[in-house]
Amino acid sequence: MSQLQKFLLLEKSKSTTLKSVGYRSLNNKSSRGTMKRNISSYFVENKEVSVTGSFPKIARLRSEYYVFVDDPHGFISEVRGSEVKADLFTFLQKVPDKEPKYNFYFEWDKIAVLTISSYEDWWKKQLNDKSRNMIRKALKKRVEVKVVAFTDDFVKGIKEIYDETPIRQGKPFSHYREDFETLKRSHISFLERSDFIGAFFNNELIGFAKLVHGDGVSSLMQIISKISHRDKAPTNALISKAVEICEQNSVNYLHYGIWSRRGLGEFKRHHAFKPFEVPRYFVPLNLMGNIILKLGIHKGILQQLPKKWKDIFIDQRNKWYSIWQGKQNV
Repeated sequence: MSQLQKFLLLEKSKSTTLKSVGYRSLNNKSSRGTMKRNISSYFVENKEVSVTGSFPKIARLRSEYYVFVDDPHGFISEVRGSEVKADLFTFLQKVPDKEPKYNFYFEWDKIAVLTISSYEDWWKKQLNDKSRNMIRKALKKRVEVKVVAFTDDFVKGIKEIYDETPIRQGKPFSHYREDFETLKRSHISFLERSDFIGAFFNNELIGFAKLVHGDGVSSLMQIISKISHRDKAPTNALISKAVEICEQNSVNYLHYGIWSRRGLGEFKRHHAFKPFEVPRYFVPLNLMGNIILKLGIHKGILQQLPKKWKDIFIDQRNKWYSIWQGKQNV
């Protein structure tokens, strides 16, 4: 029996134990190691439900972009009857079904989706000229992009990428200096329906993507590259390989997180991703949940701010973390 098979059996055993208990409490540390956020995690119908926040307390599927509620009425009934302590339950409708199917209060969630007819069509008609040149650049720089097995050596390569810097996209990076076993567990989810794509330069892993396949849609669960190798455009090459894999599997939709503005949003747009709206439902679980929903504060205070104010907040946050990182490097 291989190490991976043993690890999977161990994880399955742990999962079975957790399901019999019904819930668990997780502590997520920030990259600074000083802040902790408590997350309660429960299993309902063999699906993990996490509860975050203090007011309001929101329950949702822990991997809501990769696993879905098939029977919302029955599932919510189970949530109410379980030990889940939350005010609201929120869930998403599957991509690419845009038409609201359920009689719950909903709002439109904007995610980033690339519609694929063929790789050739994407390359010639959809892709931004600059991004096309970046993919060519990766090829010229001898970056090799390929599907790889999920092994300990591959996880070690991921750890090297994650440990490169404590700050990414202007905020603390949650996987920075994470221990090997924790890192391995966090990436082993949906292993039976995932492809891991590696970008290599001189046999060094300089970037990787995890592509999770669903019903008619594939999702980039993670895509990241070493900053020190940015000149070789590994992330662009990883996107290209993901599109190629989707075509091979006759998948017409590639999902890449929420629709973003600013730098990451531009990157997605240049690779032909577009905003794709799907219904996000909010269901009260108690009296407080009803009040919160009627007052319209179910998304928290920050979400109520105008975009201009959010940009000011993000700029100040990025500046602060930049200064903090500079002090750490002294």
